[in-house]
Amino acid sequence: MTKKISRIIVTGGWGFIGSRFILQALKHPEYHIKVIDSGTYAADKSRVFDNISPEDRGRLEFLTWDINDVTPSMLKGAEYIVNFAAESHVDNSIENGKPFIRSNIEGVFSLLESARHVETLKKFVQISTDEVYGDMDFYCKESEADEHYPLRPSSYYSASKSSADLLVEAAARTFGITYLITRTCNNYGPGQHPEKFIPKVFKSIEEGTPVPVYGDGSQIREWIHVDDNAEIILELMLSAARNEVFNIGSGYHYKNIEVIKYIEKTLGRKVKFDFVADRLGHDHSYRLNSSKLTEFIGERVFNTLEGFLKDEAKKQKNSIDRR
Repeated sequence: MTKKISRIIVTGGWGFIGSRFILQALKHPEYHIKVIDSGTYAADKSRVFDNISPEDRGRLEFLTWDINDVTPSMLKGAEYIVNFAAESHVDNSIENGKPFIRSNIEGVFSLLESARHVETLKKFVQISTDEVYGDMDFYCKESEADEHYPLRPSSYYSASKSSADLLVEAAARTFGITYLITRTCNNYGPGQHPEKFIPKVFKSIEEGTPVPVYGDGSQIREWIHVDDNAEIILELMLSAARNEVFNIGSGYHYKNIEVIKYIEKTLGRKVKFDFVADRLGHDHSYRLNSSKLTEFIGERVFNTLEGFLKDEAKKQKNSIDRR
């Protein structure tokens, strides 16, 4: 008997998290994946193509397209739509918030407008962020944010992601679109864009320039390996969960300065860093309550940030020693 082919559309699939999700999905031979990506500065096809076989490439098709311009015909036959497409760098949103409104709000609206005409659609998965809950130290120092915690975004980026989440819930109520929303903590892993914190630290070390550290570096972030996140998103997508929000957190919390100090210790050499003026509206701490996820998928052992940092530091040390 021929196995039924499941069609998944991944928007923003050439991005950091989207590409790792595709690699996870391609482990299942029955999945055919269509990637829709506008090809912004953060997109990189090689994240996928460098890690799959020629046979797996035959199960991929891709369209260079903005989600604002997606039509129902482009989504035809899709059983799942997973939306990773987003502008995601907070500093950029402070400098110019317009691209964030266009991609993260208008883009999601346009995608939903087309998705509601796709009769085969089983689930619309919106990839969100823990930043929608805002600064836990500012609002409630003793609390963690579960899925019912108020949305209190601090930046144009997090406000645009909050708005997108509400649009998805509204489309479900009005048009009957079945959805999942995942709100994940900070991701790390291979292929991350150098504008992000951990790649920026290693890039500064490689170039011999000081690592810029906002404020006093005491900001606390929860970190999850991108592959752990991608695996969980895929599992939730295929599960019986419908019209639900899930926090995805590892429970691993670190101050920004602690991450730099650990890299310094692992390299066995001093890392230059400069304390710079703090980011406007900078959230000091995020704290996710992910007990709902644990109850749904069971206990999980996550990759550790220390292990990744140790491997990356070893690669960089070998590179420096060869010079």
